[in-house]
Amino acid sequence: MEKPVTETWVTPMRRPVSAINTSCLVHIYPTGVAMGMRYAIGEKPLVLGRGEDCDIRITDHSVSRKHARIDFDPEGVKVTDLGSTNGTFVNDRLMQGVASLQDGDYLRIGNCIYRFLAGGNIEAEYHEEIYRLTIIDALTQTHNQRSLLEFLDRELVRSNRHGRPLAVVMFDIDFFKNVNDQFGHLAGDFALRELSNLIRGTVRREDLFARYGGEEFAIVLVETGLPEARDVAERIRGLVGKHVFRFEESQFRLTVSIGVCATAGDEGLTTKDMIRRADEKLYAAKNAGRDQVTA
Repeated sequence: MEKPVTETWVTPMRRPVSAINTSCLVHIYPTGVAMGMRYAIGEKPLVLGRGEDCDIRITDHSVSRKHARIDFDPEGVKVTDLGSTNGTFVNDRLMQGVASLQDGDYLRIGNCIYRFLAGGNIEAEYHEEIYRLTIIDALTQTHNQRSLLEFLDRELVRSNRHGRPLAVVMFDIDFFKNVNDQFGHLAGDFALRELSNLIRGTVRREDLFARYGGEEFAIVLVETGLPEARDVAERIRGLVGKHVFRFEESQFRLTVSIGVCATAGDEGLTTKDMIRRADEKLYAAKNAGRDQVTA
């Protein structure tokens, strides 16, 4: 008599082993040779830190010798802070003791950011994350410069072909170096993320918000003329100026200088022209005293 087919595939119910070797951490920030590197999470704990004996070694002064530990248990994947100096953050929230990681969570260790992946198709998720890194700035979760230029290219073609208005708003944080000098680079990174979150909620779905580089950002405003673009810029300036940035025990305020360039679609402008004009207006705002809009 043949054995039941089920005997050949049923696994004893000892623990949910399906999550072992199907979850990983992906290094997404800072950029460099480590970007995109992934670390498989298995039964053996992973210790992250600056020490040479760590499983994931991070040679950054913002990271403690033994900063945090990743463990797998029957309830899932968990992270434990090991008494680090600068703390361990999950989705930008300082964690206390032990925290569970969910698929897509962001884990910040000092100045480094990892994405936790634990979906049903880890390979597909990983490759999707690598693609995201080509168009998204990992620190601020806004579009990056490459994505901005490609989007502006497409919209300028449409604007020039159909005679439709299009605007670019570029802004830069005033005296940003003072934040890094006074509160440290972790506070500077926090300020960039906080400012991005603040502004992202004001950007329409059809427009594009991007980090152009350093502390400089840009917004491409589709179907928007100069008066409306100036209004958007003033709204952003006021929003940032009123916001109190709170990092650990410190709090501070920031201002931005903003340049605006717009076309009615009849000038045959190139992407380079639009960026250059907006940037010129930005620096005119800085030269005029900062914390203002020049259009």
